[in-house]
Amino acid sequence: MKIYYSKHFPPKGFAAINLFGIIIGRKEYGNLSKYELNHEKIHSRQIVEMLWVFFYLLYFVEWLIRLAQYRDSLAAYYNISFEREAYSNDKNLNYLKNRNWYSFINYIWHD
Repeated sequence: MKIYYSKHFPPKGFAAINLFGIIIGRKEYGNLSKYELNHEKIHSRQIVEMLWVFFYLLYFVEWLIRLAQYRDSLAAYYNISFEREAYSNDKNLNYLKNRNWYSFINYIWHD
């Protein structure tokens, strides 16, 4: 997994972004923690199982749906199923060893 650091990307407030399996961390936040790296590794697995393009397509469509639902872009982001799975499991460093394919589906519907 390649990790790069940038002064301007991702946007402030976000430590890293995963673009096609390449991690870009925000330089001013320092090196990514093991939990942030695990979060991005979870996204890498999601990206592969969704054949790259479908991950980003579904991610954007779900963000639009959540935006209509919550009327807040940040709340929409945190409630995307891919993000919910990654945030729920990023502290479990063994998660990917036992994760089933398409596990993000379990995070689509919630209260």
